[in-house]
Amino acid sequence: MKGIRPSTRLRETALLFFRLGATSFGGPAVYISLMHAETVRRRRWVDNQRFLDLIGATNLIPGPNATEMAIYLGLVRAGWPGMIAGGALFILPGMLATLALAWAYVTYGSMPEVGWVLYGVKPVVIAIVIQALWSLGKNALKGPVTAAAGAGVVVLYLLGSNEIALLFAGAALVLVVHAGRRFLRTGAAAVVIAAAAQAPLAVLQSVAAPFSQATLFLAFLKIGAVLYGSGYVLLAFLRSEFVENLGWLTDQQVLDAIAAGHITPGPVFSSATFVGYLAGGWPSALLATLGIFLPSFIFVGLLSRILPLVRKSAWAATFLDGVNAASLGLMAGVTLQLGRAAAVDVFTIALLAGALFMVLRTRVNPVWLIVGGGLLGVAYKVVAS
Repeated sequence: MKGIRPSTRLRETALLFFRLGATSFGGPAVYISLMHAETVRRRRWVDNQRFLDLIGATNLIPGPNATEMAIYLGLVRAGWPGMIAGGALFILPGMLATLALAWAYVTYGSMPEVGWVLYGVKPVVIAIVIQALWSLGKNALKGPVTAAAGAGVVVLYLLGSNEIALLFAGAALVLVVHAGRRFLRTGAAAVVIAAAAQAPLAVLQSVAAPFSQATLFLAFLKIGAVLYGSGYVLLAFLRSEFVENLGWLTDQQVLDAIAAGHITPGPVFSSATFVGYLAGGWPSALLATLGIFLPSFIFVGLLSRILPLVRKSAWAATFLDGVNAASLGLMAGVTLQLGRAAAVDVFTIALLAGALFMVLRTRVNPVWLIVGGGLLGVAYKVVAS
């Protein structure tokens, strides 16, 4: 294996991750499983232990874990060119598909039939997020401290607190309790949470900002640099940034963007492409995509140099526990808010309940549920009219 030419390794890496990006549906767990099948069992680029080490490492940094696995495996196989090729070509198919979907949405979105599709899709998306909360919660809430941090974040988010501040405040609380120092006994941890709750209120009360591509790029760069957890957490960040802070989108458009990220292949973070197109056309779509994914390339490159130290750090693991608990709190808070806009009558409530049963009790691919929800929405509207 060592005698393979670098150009051959690079071509092999590029082709593999382009194919995975073009054909993978179902979320990060599915993508990572496919990568394991291809790079461990079939091609033997790495062994099981190395693959597990990479999963653990990408969980310690912000950003979409499946995309970061593609970036990291590309680095392992073909060096720095492989890192760029693996990550970029895993992202590219989903970005192009989402861009086409966004164009159709803007061009034909005013047609009643499109509204009928979205009418059925939205409750299904909420059910998928609830299932993700349930699944992730079993791993993230490891005791009363992380559970309390997650519950506190739900309350503070619903009161108007900034999601980034809450992420780090949740992590700080768990670290403080873990350390067992006088800091906790004096109530300073409560001061951290209270400060996080109060600091962003001025931002949330601001009026809609004029559109700027620089602002759009920086907003997505910030999201990509601080977002922990799965792509579902993106819901909270998109709503806070583009609905409440900048005023460029509506709640409905945020849900539609998340739905677009699910029904197209590759990372759910391709929802950023959809948002960018809605805000400013295809140049903004490309800028939004670059902004949200760029930090992952930087973090993986840095992590590859310091991984031996990070893996041995108990503090890093504890910090991640706090961030994961806070991420779940954000997901729960935004799900409550968007759920009110999705479940608006008996039909959509029943659709949400049925979809929730399917995702919790079966192994059905979420993509088929979204497609089914859209078809049922159209059928219901046709019958009702």
